Amino acid sequence: MYRAFIISRPDQTADTVRRTLQSLGFDGISEASTGGEARRIIRSESPPELIIINAPLPDEFGIELAEAAAEANLKTILLCSGNITDELADRLSAYDVLVLSKPVDRDVLRSGIRLLEADTAPFSDIEESDEVLRRIDDIRLINKAKSALMKYLRFTEPQAHRYIEKQAMNNRCTRREAAEKIITDIL
Repeated sequence: MYRAFIISRPDQTADTVRRTLQSLGFDGISEASTGGEARRIIRSESPPELIIINAPLPDEFGIELAEAAAEANLKTILLCSGNITDELADRLSAYDVLVLSKPVDRDVLRSGIRLLEADTAPFSDIEESDEVLRRIDDIRLINKAKSALMKYLRFTEPQAHRYIEKQAMNNRCTRREAAEKIITDIL
């Protein structure tokens, strides 16, 4: 993949995405700020190989845009708020859209892009793809625990994040294991 398309309001997430794509060697990076602009480019004769949507957009949330991009056989990543990541991942799984939570970590985004590249070019090392899938699964589980803390114990997102990290340190376990225990205890 060499050309990418970022659909986002101008913000810190868009800057992170742009820098990550540049570090991965994408030379043609286009940008749009609305779903309408994005649809015109997706329908063009030479659409980019990768679409990254930073939801919500000014004229729509971005779910339908992600579905349209995936139906056009474009590799698609949707970035959204952590408390709805699991719900959107379930909804968009049939379209093979990768859903990542914000704030987006550069390493996770880089791994997600490599995961999408794996559909067209197999990894030279199977262990690397297993690691990417495991990390994405860990992030989803941790976000689910954060959501539970925010919903049932009225934590803010930073408080929930800190609580999970503190539980992992205090119990000498991974953040994933701490998140699993929180989910079991709360739900």
